[in-house]
Amino acid sequence: MGSAIETNVVCQIGLVVNDVEKTGQAFADFFGIERPEIADSGPDEIVKAEVYGERSTASCKMMFFDTPTVQIELIEPDEKPSAWRDILNEKGEGLHHIAFQVKDAEGKIKTLGEKGFPLMQKGNYGNGSGMYAYIDARKDLKLIFELLESF
Repeated sequence: MGSAIETNVVCQIGLVVNDVEKTGQAFADFFGIERPEIADSGPDEIVKAEVYGERSTASCKMMFFDTPTVQIELIEPDEKPSAWRDILNEKGEGLHHIAFQVKDAEGKIKTLGEKGFPLMQKGNYGNGSGMYAYIDARKDLKLIFELLESF
């Protein structure tokens, strides 16, 4: 039996936080590096986010730490409904997702939905170079995972 996502290589760990600047500085101090720049999720007309099947203008601030094995993403969501805001409100700061780089994310979203892993949120990267999709696997796998596809 093959993998529904055709990979088992985790490329990113995502955390939701209340203050990306403060938490980012704490990570930078821990790693002994300069704090990376804060990025925003991008313009709505490019991102075209959908949250639980509905068009959304939810956005976030992000910071990325690249390590030799995995990227750490810090996410500070705005107050609009989103997969980020839901987890931050329900669980507080901490783990949001683990991510996998994939091909044909839309096809995998469909296949995973048929296997009982529903789509929570999807959208394009802020620069339009790819897409992301959060899949709810909390019932069986006890986590959310993200599909990342570069175009």
